[in-house]
Amino acid sequence: MKNISNLKIILICTIFFSEIHLFAEAEIKVDVLAKSTQMWDGTELPDYPKDNPEITIIKVIIPPGKKLPMHKHPVINAGYVLSGKLTVYSKEGNEINLEKGDSLIELVNKWHFGKNVGDEDVEIVVFYAGQVGTPITIKE
Repeated sequence: MKNISNLKIILICTIFFSEIHLFAEAEIKVDVLAKSTQMWDGTELPDYPKDNPEITIIKVIIPPGKKLPMHKHPVINAGYVLSGKLTVYSKEGNEINLEKGDSLIELVNKWHFGKNVGDEDVEIVVFYAGQVGTPITIKE
């Protein structure tokens, strides 16, 4: 019985180290794009919903010179800018400038809007950690 246990341990270790070697050969790279307990204006994020979680991922394209209407998000969300230059303005007077490769921990339950301030489309992918039945965006 002891030999079988030792064999299992050797087999598990062999598989584990083979997996590590596989990833090392593949030269996998992971970049953290955003990690924070705060929204971009410096205030703390609210708690996640406790029931019926729902993840939504959208891609928004804003043409040059165009702006989104004033809106707010009742759920936690974050975005990653694929292209263009975007400025986000809060109703309180704060603003943040973003461009290709930037990430953003978005405002929750605060009125704001984004405007394309460049000469190419802004493309931004946004991830929402919401709740079934709760809208991800509310227009003013």
